[in-house]
Order: sequence, then C-alpha cells, then structure tokens
Amino acid sequence: MALIINDECIACDACREECPTLAIEEGDPIYYIDPDRCTECVGIYDEPACISVCPVDCIVPDKDNVETVAELQFKYKNLEIEE
Repeated sequence: MALIINDECIACDACREECPTLAIEEGDPIYYIDPDRCTECVGIYDEPACISVCPVDCIVPDKDNVETVAELQFKYKNLEIEE
C-alpha cells in the first residue's frame, strides 16, 4: 500500500530528499505522498526511506490504498520506464 503523511508532519523536508521515486511533494501545511508514485521503496531499499528518516514518525500506511508487493514492483518498473 502507499504511504500517507499525517498531521504530525513538521515539514522538515527530510522525507522528500530521500524519496527515490519523487512521490513526496510539499503541501500546505504538511507534505503529501502521491500514491501513484509511492512504491514503499520496493525494489530499491529494504524499507521505505521516508519512514526511516522522519524525525516525528508521521508517515504511516494508507489503509485506503492497499497494494501487494507485486503491484508495488510493477509500479516501480513503470516509473523507471517513464524516466
């Protein structure tokens, strides 16, 4: 599933810098994760990079956007082709 950023976000920019698929965008007042670009770092890292660098633990799974590992891998491969 894609990840979401909750209201505890302090807009520190740490997660955006680490996102390999450029899924994190600056919002007002908190950051936003584009579910069409978020692959939870499947195929890139062992765990989502944004979660590991977030100082306030505000990045959580999006229960409204559940995806399998295979779907996340497929999305990542399609993003690679785009670039």
